[in-house]
Amino acid sequence: MKNTFTSFSVKLVVVLTIALVLHLLALNAKSLPVYENKILLAYIVNGVLAIVIFGFLFKMKDKYKEQLGFLFLGGSVLKFIVFFIVFYPFYKADGTISKLEFAAFFVPYILSLILETMSLAKWLNKME
Repeated sequence: MKNTFTSFSVKLVVVLTIALVLHLLALNAKSLPVYENKILLAYIVNGVLAIVIFGFLFKMKDKYKEQLGFLFLGGSVLKFIVFFIVFYPFYKADGTISKLEFAAFFVPYILSLILETMSLAKWLNKME
């Protein structure tokens, strides 16, 4: 049986890589700026944070089994803090957050969150 953490990490990297390629192809097809809006950084940061949070939860599963949901929410808070420190000042520099800026961060964020949530739910159901 595969290690849950390794399996999650590989799935996440594959999903985010495919999404990034499709995202860049869509931008290019519409003649929009491809590598602007910190798009690469957004995919990398969201992927790394999801792996770190999932790894932390995996490590704490026996000691804090009853609090894993709260720890997961704490991970979401960490993602928001990173967004407001790393991305928000750049996106808001011109006074507004454009749809391209929003998509550059939100697409990898939501994909990571969905995969993280599904993997965690599957994993927790196996623990019972």
